[in-house]
Amino acid sequence: MESENSKLALNSSHPKDKLYRDDTRITDTCKNCEKWDIKDLIYVVGVAPKDTKLKHLWLVYGDCYAANQSVYKRINSQIKSGIEEIPDVEFHTSNELGRVNSVDPLGITYLRIRGMWGIENPMKVYSNIYSPNKDSEFNLAALVSTYKYNSFSKKSKSSIENNININMKNVEIKDPNNPAKLMKSKLITFSL
Repeated sequence: MESENSKLALNSSHPKDKLYRDDTRITDTCKNCEKWDIKDLIYVVGVAPKDTKLKHLWLVYGDCYAANQSVYKRINSQIKSGIEEIPDVEFHTSNELGRVNSVDPLGITYLRIRGMWGIENPMKVYSNIYSPNKDSEFNLAALVSTYKYNSFSKKSKSSIENNININMKNVEIKDPNNPAKLMKSKLITFSL
């Protein structure tokens, strides 16, 4: 995106904490390329002001950024059931919120119902724990739960922790599933 303040347009896919095999939007090829049920998801958000190169890059694990899928699925379900309750409406289930068939007397018109999801930019969401260095040509920030970070191999952790150009600090962020709880996390930063 061009602006640090831009929101992320996710279009018809709600925010995801992880990828789930039963997601109807994931192709069979992806589902069958290896054995898996749940995969980590990392949001990668770059800011490149108009006519310049990449200035900021955020890497955020989905479980630090988005609520559990049940939160978003509940909203979809409530919208779908509300539409189904409209008298004389022929509702058709789809990967979108749904479709209403035979809207007109001839039965030739249909209405596609799509959710248009969006989410705040991580630069705004996490501005309380990180501000990019405005004088640097490039800034990178990565956010990962401490639990996930501890699952990394010793070699991976060592390459981060022993690199003098990389800064890491322990932070607490609001749990996306319960903002009253804090989630222990690692903020990893790098600037040029």
